[in-house]
Amino acid sequence: MNEAWYRLLSILVFTVGFWEGPAAILYRIIGDDHGTTMRPVNYLEAPWNYVASATVIVAAFALLAVLDKGREKALARGRHASS
Repeated sequence: MNEAWYRLLSILVFTVGFWEGPAAILYRIIGDDHGTTMRPVNYLEAPWNYVASATVIVAAFALLAVLDKGREKALARGRHASS
């Protein structure tokens, strides 16, 4: 997998993590949002939507860490192969 795929996956993971995490919480607190197709965690009732949003945030950070570690390994393999 080359760096372009890592960047694309990182952008997608960050976007979904942000939209379903902090953005969903803000929409719920400020706008009393009770769910749309773009923020399905807000379909959940009051305490559970915050738990689901926090879970999405943690999962997004974990996936970003895994993607970054994989990118570093791929770059190291590329440097090792070229030398």
